[in-house]
Parts: sequence; structure tokens; C-alpha cells
Amino acid sequence: MSSQKSAVQFQPSEVKQCCARLYESDMAKLLLGESFHPGGLKLTERLGHLLQLTPQSRVLDVASGRGTSAIFLAERFGCEVIGIDYSDRNVEQASGEATARGLSQRVSFQQADAESLPFSDGSFDAVMCECAFCTFPEKSLVTRELARVLRGGGRVGLSDLTRDSAVQKELQSLIAWIVCVADAQPVENYMEWFRTAGLMPQLSESHDQVLIEMVHQVQAKLLGAEIMTGLKKIELAGIDLTAAKQMAKAALAAVQQGQLGYAIVIAEKPQSANDPLRAR
Repeated sequence: MSSQKSAVQFQPSEVKQCCARLYESDMAKLLLGESFHPGGLKLTERLGHLLQLTPQSRVLDVASGRGTSAIFLAERFGCEVIGIDYSDRNVEQASGEATARGLSQRVSFQQADAESLPFSDGSFDAVMCECAFCTFPEKSLVTRELARVLRGGGRVGLSDLTRDSAVQKELQSLIAWIVCVADAQPVENYMEWFRTAGLMPQLSESHDQVLIEMVHQVQAKLLGAEIMTGLKKIELAGIDLTAAKQMAKAALAAVQQGQLGYAIVIAEKPQSANDPLRAR
């Protein structure tokens, strides 16, 4: 299976570096809040239930950002969570937050590339990735890595953008790719990547409404940022607010027309005779 490509092509290293810079920026926090994905922690909790997390679970959070979801899961389910992120700054901030909350024994973070995870086979009971899979240039490679570090019987869960048709021109820029729009895929593509990696798709859930809510939130914050910039209250060097507003408007129209959506997809790794035993 080959993934759909956006009209604008970028080198994988360029996408990774730009993603890291954007998601560690104050602009990302301004527009997206503490949880850099639609649905916030409510949807993270839903993902945790679908992954069947317990206090005995060892969980990998891929593209963990500033650690909000990883810390929440440890507090909510009592599990151990390791977060990896491409950005050193995000890892530093997430580690500091975990320490401040007294969770450093259960939550840790490290810099790593999702295409080459620094963990042994079968290291985790569950693997999750929120609104970041779309930004990975080599999706098949990432999926194989997620499957490799998952134990037999464990689950992997994605929450991500979906699309049913070619994206509009306004959504094909690099910034749109970074915020999980330009390379969004149909749900069946996610499931096919799972199957190709040896995982068994279990279910998918549509959560389009949380995407609409997030786009409205971003539009409001962009308007506020424009006003504050005009009043010389803040400076947003290198940010094209006009282009960002056009992208948000196009994204909202695409969701309302059914071209873009948001979904959770869950898959399970089959058991094998060589799987390490874990206390459940």
C-alpha cells in the first residue's frame, strides 16, 4: 500500500525538524493549549480505556510533547509511562513537570525518533500516539517500530486526523502538514499500516466534533493574537497570521463538508510462544 502524498513535497528531516520547532514553541502552546491534540485529556482518557490500561501497564507515549498526556495517564490509571519526543526542549519541560508533580518514579521522558525506537522487543504493554502519526514521513517504518516494542497481546492506539478526499490547496503547506492536516489518511489506511506491521485492528471510533471544537478554538486564539500583535502587546516573529487564519478556515470547511475528520484506531499484537511473561 502506498500513502497519499500532498502536492507539496518536503524532505523527511525537514518535516521532523520543523515539527519539533513548532511543537516546542510558545505559539503552539498559545494556539493549542496544554494538550496539543483535539479532544484534550478527555479523549486521552478514552484512549487509555481502549488500551485497557491498569496500574501494572507499561506504556509508551510516542511524540509525547510537553508530557501532558503521559502525566495524566499515570495519574488516572496508575501505570508507568515513558514518553519520547523529537524535541529536546519538550523532553526537558516534560521531565520537569513530572518531577514537580512527584511522578518521576512512574513517568519519564527521553529524546528519540519514532522511526528508530531505543527499546527492546516487547518492552511495552501499550503504545499510544496522539495527533502525530500524520506528521511522520515514514509511516510504515514507524508502525513496524510500534509493533516491535509492543508485547504479544498488547495494544497500540492512535488518535489522528482522517480524510476522505484530496485536501484543499490551503491545507498543503508545511505548517498544515505539521498540525496533522495535509497528510491525513482514511481510517482504512491506518488499519492497513497496522496489518502490514503484523497487528490486528480491533476498532475505530469517529470523534469529528472534537476537531470542529479545536479549529474554533484556534480561530479565536489567532484573532486574539492578531489583535495583541496590532496593539504591540506581543511579537510573533516568523508567524504569518494571515496564512494561519486561511488554513484554519479551510480546515473548518473541510470538516463540515466531511472531507476531514478525527478518529481513534486501536490494534492488538497477536500472542506468540516467544512473548515475555508479564505480571498483569
